[in-house]
Amino acid sequence: MAFYENVFIARQDVSATQVDALADAFTAIIAANGGSVKKKEYWGLRTLTYRIRKNRKGHYVLLNLEAPSAAVLEMERNMRINEDVLRYLTVRVETLEEGPSAMMQSKSSRDDRGPRDDRGFRDDRGPREDRPRRRDSESGENRVEADMAAEKGDVS
Repeated sequence: MAFYENVFIARQDVSATQVDALADAFTAIIAANGGSVKKKEYWGLRTLTYRIRKNRKGHYVLLNLEAPSAAVLEMERNMRINEDVLRYLTVRVETLEEGPSAMMQSKSSRDDRGPRDDRGFRDDRGPREDRPRRRDSESGENRVEADMAAEKGDVS
């Protein structure tokens, strides 16, 4: 059997419990056709980039599937029929991801890539001495070296 990732967006008018019931219904369709759902993640009510059928927000759900293609086709057919589903996308993948998806990872675990300055940019250029030297256009002297000498008190 092949591996698939399916993401669907449900209307903003339905509650989170109804979205969970909708995901369970799609899980039952997959199971009835010989497949299994390895992971189900509710990503929450998120703002859409553009309006879809007069909706500005939608409930996002991810399903990781191990199923035959007939089961996926039947699930997609039911998604097309269901009026609560705004959009869906199914992609065949080589392997399924273990653990939480990128959407579910906490922001703190994604930000441990290095220090950031006060504007939120990563400052990975290294210490000031290693940065490229700038020359003063008028006198031609190295401005960084002059600044460092001024800090030490070696003004000439």
